[in-house]
Amino acid sequence: MTPQHRKHSALQKALLLGTLLAIPLFLLQAQAQNYPNKAVRLIVAQSAGSATDVAARVIATPLAALLKQQVVVDNRAGAGGLLGTEIAAKAPADGYTLIFANISTHGVNPALYRRLPYDAIRDFTPIGLATTTPNVLVVNASLPPKNTAEMITLLRNRPGQLNVATPGSGSSQHLAVELFMTMAGGLKSQHVPYKGSGPAMTALIAGEASWMIPTLTLSLPHIRSGKIRALGVTSTTPHEDLPQVPPLAETLPGYEVLSWYGFAAPARTPAAVVNLLNQATATVLAMPETRKGLAGAGMSVQHSTPAQFGDFIRNEIEKWSKVAKGAGITLD
Repeated sequence: MTPQHRKHSALQKALLLGTLLAIPLFLLQAQAQNYPNKAVRLIVAQSAGSATDVAARVIATPLAALLKQQVVVDNRAGAGGLLGTEIAAKAPADGYTLIFANISTHGVNPALYRRLPYDAIRDFTPIGLATTTPNVLVVNASLPPKNTAEMITLLRNRPGQLNVATPGSGSSQHLAVELFMTMAGGLKSQHVPYKGSGPAMTALIAGEASWMIPTLTLSLPHIRSGKIRALGVTSTTPHEDLPQVPPLAETLPGYEVLSWYGFAAPARTPAAVVNLLNQATATVLAMPETRKGLAGAGMSVQHSTPAQFGDFIRNEIEKWSKVAKGAGITLD
């Protein structure tokens, strides 16, 4: 089979999958009492232009078309994701307010904060995982290391002398850095928290910081332009956008960090509504244009059932709780 025929065949399969997944939607709508009959609000607890926001908007447009109602992306950034997540937790459990949950809101924050204005497990009903993207160990282009092993050696030889940029203390990128330094034998670097991923990346490019572990979505344009250098991806296999960059796990076995995004609703949202939304997002994620849009941001489709997403969230909280405890990081 030629590459063209394989591509055509894959497209046909994707379209067929979307059609098959859409068939039960009408039955589910009947069970959910014709839900939805008005606009659905999708809360994004991060700012416009963030990776969470980009993924939410890629999915929201075809989801609205499928549901035949507006899906309004509502950016409620603030307090590291706490503000928007609290709003979602306290919303009516009727399926008309959802949150685009992510590694920060439902993974890292519950692991870090002594007191949260929400409970990531009890206050939410999981709908389904949607997409994931790896992070990337990157350095300022002027720095000598060409691979992860050389970076570890440099940090070991210059303990506490190199600045590492993150979007803020307790951010998922901060914990990715702490996990890296712990697994590499207790490395030391000067942590410089910035007010967001954008300023942190600007600092790295300018040389104010030497290294960071941002999302692929944020770093890819700058890697391609040569402003920063990629040393390793945090997935366990190479990423198609950076096929020449090996996983950090090749140097640090077991190291894995994935930034992830999925749908959740307030606790006690009716099961019929949850099942309908899970089926609808599965249909949308199977669409070639959705996959293309997410791939353009360095993301891969990772759909799950509500139960699987719930287990995934619990595992993430457990993982990052261990990292935070080991690094001595707690937030009020």
